[in-house]
Amino acid sequence: MDTFLLLWQGLAVALQPINLLYALVGVTLGTAVGVLPGIGPATTVALLLPVTYKLDPAGSLIMFAGIYYGGMYGGSTTSILLNTPGESASIVTALEGNKMAKKGRGGPALATAAIGSFVAGLIATLALAFLAPWVVSVALAFGPREYFALMVLAFVTVSAAFGDSALRGLTSLFIGLTLGLVGIDLQTGQARLSFSHPSLLDGIEVTTLAVAMFAVGETLYVAAQGKRAPESIEPVRGSLWMSARDWARSWKAWLRGTVIGFPIGAMPAGGAELGTFFSYAVEKKLSKHPEEFGEGAIEGVAGPEAANNASAAGTLVPLLTLGLPTSATAAIMLAGFQQYGLQPGPLLFTSNPQLVWGLIASLLVANLMLIVLNLPLIGLWVRLLTIPKPWLYGGILMFATLGTIGANPSVFELAMLLVFGLLGYGLRVFHFPIAPVVVGLILGPMAEQQLRRALAISQGDVMVLFTSPISAVLLFLAAVALILPLVLRAQGRGRVLAAVAADSD
Repeated sequence: MDTFLLLWQGLAVALQPINLLYALVGVTLGTAVGVLPGIGPATTVALLLPVTYKLDPAGSLIMFAGIYYGGMYGGSTTSILLNTPGESASIVTALEGNKMAKKGRGGPALATAAIGSFVAGLIATLALAFLAPWVVSVALAFGPREYFALMVLAFVTVSAAFGDSALRGLTSLFIGLTLGLVGIDLQTGQARLSFSHPSLLDGIEVTTLAVAMFAVGETLYVAAQGKRAPESIEPVRGSLWMSARDWARSWKAWLRGTVIGFPIGAMPAGGAELGTFFSYAVEKKLSKHPEEFGEGAIEGVAGPEAANNASAAGTLVPLLTLGLPTSATAAIMLAGFQQYGLQPGPLLFTSNPQLVWGLIASLLVANLMLIVLNLPLIGLWVRLLTIPKPWLYGGILMFATLGTIGANPSVFELAMLLVFGLLGYGLRVFHFPIAPVVVGLILGPMAEQQLRRALAISQGDVMVLFTSPISAVLLFLAAVALILPLVLRAQGRGRVLAAVAADSD
């Protein structure tokens, strides 16, 4: 009953005219950017961080959440019509959606993606509302050692979840942790890694790093790819609406995708990509028409798109309740909270409940806005695919520069934007993930502070980290998350070598 009351109070905040406007701007921008190939919601939120520097915190965060949901929606359009996912979680949608579009069934494919996203977003947001207070009640029992262990788990899982290898992920993480050391040490008052430069005494600005890594670095990387073959856009032929048979084949896939996507998104090592692939595999196994998979099966669009949007709501569970990001966009949203001096976690639910529940309730509003925007305006979203790439990425660079100047008018900050942009470009070239760098910068100082507190309480005894059952379990899970992929990879290499040796004999 308390959750219903809190959600009702949150709706009162979300339905304020100014917050409705922020939500509309967010979902529109998110959908538009999700449609564009190569630009995901993380880049959009990063670009808007400096722009919203002086706005109301609740309105800005509502807009960011709208961008997140809109980006998840928009990615399906380019996957279906262009066979080019707008963001990584829409890769699976392209497998069946583009085949449907080539057969003249692009309308039903877009419709099942939009309606499935709406159904999944609605159910998953309600699940978030009811699950979050329970997680908060558990987290309130955490002390410094438990928080440090939780952050170690986050470091390991985030490094393993992003990128092709744990080593590259950990390397990116240590770059972020090193950047987090820059500035004045709050306990000793000593300057660290500032190189006697006054502008570095306050530390690295999270907003500048996020914009540089996700916007500037990504733009430079795409521009460096050179000209490619012209992309063929499949026209939307026939009716946009679904037939009774399409409805019959889609509704169970929507529900299954929601059940699969939400818990995977909520896990520290989760991610929308994993949920979409799992959903696709389940639909293929349960389908009465398995022969259609690979040729344009509507269940292969409905299930993964539902899992995609459910995981977006699931990602907000660890972010809001524990302050742990499990996706690139969540990492940027965490930077958005810190921009206003807010730290997501259990205390935020008690110190600023209106903001938290207004944000959760706004997801319901954004979800309704998206279903209204997506189907009638599909022609507009398709036209966005014709924007020349030089104009698009040139505009992103200009927007990133002006936003940074607006938030912090300093030549030094612009130089940092360029340096970190080049660093982001280098990481992309050598296939190092970007998100762990931002996570390391944000969570690194917090982890250091919690470790120092735990050691101060125990008078320097490191074993205090293992005497708490919660802390010990979290550290054990971190060790498993680090070692298990290495063991599985080694076993896989062993099988490959054995197979090669058998073939050579």
